[in-house]
Amino acid sequence: MSEPSSKASSLMANRFRGYMPVVIDVETGGFNAATDALLEIAAVPIQIDDQGIAYPGETISYHVQPFEGANIEEAAIKFTGIDPYHPLRIANTEQEALENIFRSVRKSLKACGCKRAILVGHNAHFDHGFVTAAAERCDIKRNPFHPFSNFDTVSLAGLALGQTVLARACEAASIAFSNDEAHSARYDTEKTAELFCYIVNRWQELGGWLGD
Repeated sequence: MSEPSSKASSLMANRFRGYMPVVIDVETGGFNAATDALLEIAAVPIQIDDQGIAYPGETISYHVQPFEGANIEEAAIKFTGIDPYHPLRIANTEQEALENIFRSVRKSLKACGCKRAILVGHNAHFDHGFVTAAAERCDIKRNPFHPFSNFDTVSLAGLALGQTVLARACEAASIAFSNDEAHSARYDTEKTAELFCYIVNRWQELGGWLGD
């Protein structure tokens, strides 16, 4: 991946108050971040070109081994289709997955001159909670994400497109979406990133934030 130009870095550093949006999606063994397993995680940093147009950066994703003692609800894995203990499933520990993602995010932060990452997610509070809980379990001190703020594409899509379900919001934005591929962290993260960029760029086209 090429480094952003100085102009693009300046635009990103000023676009979101010094925060760099990073789209995150997690697939889990339930709804409780403190007790339920983190099974997949993916991240896509948002970048800006010299014209101020937002676009998704490169995806990083991991299958994750359930932490010791983790709860896994049968309904959750039926919904996602994930078999956490499949013999051919290649998975990393939470520690490995998070440290690699955080390292990649910090590298992107440095490249664009931003001071901190801000999590973007579809129902962002859910993803944020699992990332925070896993980082605390792993005793990771350098979490690059803002501790409580996030951008929720449910709210943004409801405002901009009149839709709150990811598949329907993508359809309204003319973003291809496959229900057969949905509910994997990598796919949902990439589609959420496309949706977020669409809304940010459309806002700019309509006369919203135009930069300094």
